[in-house]
Amino acid sequence: MYDDMKAYRELCVLFYHRLNRTAYAFIKSKEPAEEIVSDVFIKVWQMRAKLPEIENLSVYLYTVTKNLCLKYITRQYKNPITSLDIMHFETSIDFNTPEEICISSDIIKKIRQALDELPPKCRLILQLVKEDGLRYKEVAEILHISELTVRNQVVIAVKKLGKVLPVYLQSAVNFNFTAPGAV
Repeated sequence: MYDDMKAYRELCVLFYHRLNRTAYAFIKSKEPAEEIVSDVFIKVWQMRAKLPEIENLSVYLYTVTKNLCLKYITRQYKNPITSLDIMHFETSIDFNTPEEICISSDIIKKIRQALDELPPKCRLILQLVKEDGLRYKEVAEILHISELTVRNQVVIAVKKLGKVLPVYLQSAVNFNFTAPGAV
């Protein structure tokens, strides 16, 4: 039992932030997003005996998060949004290194503006691939779309961001946005 609890805690630490960011992208509210992610982990704990049967735990966690978000939206609104194509996803820019912190506020504004101009599904795919490090195949499974669609959406996003970013940042963007999803 102790080993189960230790593994569960490690799983929570590993995925909590990423799933919370994804839930927030769907529902744009901090507390409900946190509750949804908590519900995901409660579900995982309740079905821990069946976890070895799950082929890809990462895809499973994101899929459960997406489904709980869609249920939340359906309960909260009289006319729920049923298509990912028309949803508005919030984007976040996280800074982890001193170099990233030094980016000027003007560039940050341009990046945010370029991200906001991306179609909602494109923005979500970019987040799952770039920020969460999921492979194209995993994103395709989560969103029930083809891998080719995922790849095309990442290419569209990189091209649009490339037009906005200064030349010295473009090579880093192209490398960072395309590498995680490659198989």
